[in-house]
Amino acid sequence: MKKYVVKPIIWAIGTLLLVANQVTALYARGLDIDVDIEKHQEHWYNQPWAWIVGAAIFILLLVAIVRSGGRASDSD
Repeated sequence: MKKYVVKPIIWAIGTLLLVANQVTALYARGLDIDVDIEKHQEHWYNQPWAWIVGAAIFILLLVAIVRSGGRASDSD
């Protein structure tokens, strides 16, 4: 019975030591992150004309849906 309990404990300890070894190796290697926040890339969603066109399309779709809903109820 003891043999079945000891084997999983040995595997757990071995796995824990392996993970600790990998974490230590990654930490010792260091992490070099270069963040440049001064990029001036313009995306389409930063442009005012894109928001105006999007709002106009949304309003047109909303008006079309509201008007078609009114016609369907009048037909009955």
